Amino acid sequence: MIETQSVSFQYPGDKIIAFQDFSIKKGEHTLLLGESGSGKTTLLHLISGLLRGYKGSIHFLQQELNTLSESQLDQFRAQHIGFIFQKNHLISALTTEQNLMLAPYLATKKSDKERIHYLLNRLGLEKKKNANVKTLSQGQAQRVAIARALVNQPAVLFADEPTSALDDKNCDVVIDLLLEVANESKATLIMATHDQRVKNKISKQIILNS
Repeated sequence: MIETQSVSFQYPGDKIIAFQDFSIKKGEHTLLLGESGSGKTTLLHLISGLLRGYKGSIHFLQQELNTLSESQLDQFRAQHIGFIFQKNHLISALTTEQNLMLAPYLATKKSDKERIHYLLNRLGLEKKKNANVKTLSQGQAQRVAIARALVNQPAVLFADEPTSALDDKNCDVVIDLLLEVANESKATLIMATHDQRVKNKISKQIILNS
């Protein structure tokens, strides 16, 4: 599903970050582990197509990402990728349901209200579907972000430090929920984290050294 070879990246004026080669198979949930500064978020952004300008090779579903134009890459991400950021990036002027309806619109797909309602119900948000997202708690907003990432039934679900601000109880809840919903949607979960509490949840681990 994803395979990298000799990948490196350099931010302007900074040192080159070189990454080890690895491959991830379909359904092989994976952790990108490392301390702050090890490059795990950079790597997550590279293999998900959010960051360009790398050297080496990244094949995603047999597609070399560097060969895609910006518009092709936007469409590729919309079709195959769901992304959960550290911040939820919800549109504050919209309701919960409207935020989820944006995902198929941006992917030029037909809106599937049945799937949207299924995800809202699955994540305990059905009663909040008409609520403005500004009125949601932090935990509810995080679940909306998870639902939005899953609306288009992506091949891969990327998550960037989803537990960094959570206590132990909610850390377990969020990781278990991510794994359950990813499995239900037949999505491969790839998570970047420095949270050691997550290590026993996912067996495949890629450890980055700073």
